[in-house]
Amino acid sequence: MTEYRRILLEGSAVQVVRHGDTLVAADGREVGVEDAIHLPPSEPTKIIAVHLNYDSRTQEFMTKLPPAPTYFHKPITAINSHKGAVVRPEGCRWLNYEGEIVIVIGRTCRNVSPAEAGDYIAGYTVGNDYGLHDFRDTDAGSMLRVKGSDTLAPVGPGLVTDWDFRGKQIRTLVNGAVVQDDTTDGMEWDMNYLVADLARTITLVPGDLIYSGTPANSRPVVPGDVVEVEVEGLGRLTNHIVTGPTPIRTDVGAQPTESEEVVSTALGGDWEFRGIRTPSKDLYPSTVQEK
Repeated sequence: MTEYRRILLEGSAVQVVRHGDTLVAADGREVGVEDAIHLPPSEPTKIIAVHLNYDSRTQEFMTKLPPAPTYFHKPITAINSHKGAVVRPEGCRWLNYEGEIVIVIGRTCRNVSPAEAGDYIAGYTVGNDYGLHDFRDTDAGSMLRVKGSDTLAPVGPGLVTDWDFRGKQIRTLVNGAVVQDDTTDGMEWDMNYLVADLARTITLVPGDLIYSGTPANSRPVVPGDVVEVEVEGLGRLTNHIVTGPTPIRTDVGAQPTESEEVVSTALGGDWEFRGIRTPSKDLYPSTVQEK
């Protein structure tokens, strides 16, 4: 396996190769892993995400998977990087993490079989498919603002080639506490299937990103929290939550809501509504109370 990263090096975006704790550019320049300013590992033309894929997640939502995957689109303006700040806009409260493995396309891909799809994958990276559920009532069909608001698609730290996705652990941590823990064996549709399915009608081009689904226990986080997604063999993506500098405008558009649908989804699925209105340390000890 080889791990490539994109970093900002002396003012330029540069691809580097990781050698232990050192990142090495093609011209020989070196920088320490912890000292580097990271960029997303690819420059996608599109970011696509699957709704449900892990068995633990469907059990949590007390539902069944559809006969085939369903997807939504995250605008490329949502992309974020390792160590980047994830913005919860002022006036919003229900920002959830979703740790995921992300497929990076390496060759133009259209109308391929699942058996062929692996040849079109450049490698894999770690992602966090954040959801701003305050807009779920108005965007439930498209998920555009829920999943596509600025900064809500961090990926990184690197792109790893020749990685076997089978039987790998995926974990999410909030402030050092494990909040999601599963393996890729819990996925209904593997990486090759997702690529082949999408490529039946959508041309995938080098750099495009496909988020492959999250396990159970997506929960709200608040400004000040540090969220890490760790995938066996791919490394650890780290981000921190901040409050947006300006509130959501009130003179245009639908406003953030706290309906039963919003709160129920943010706190774990379509179970009986319990009237809980805020993220709670008592209910979810692994998530800190709102600051």
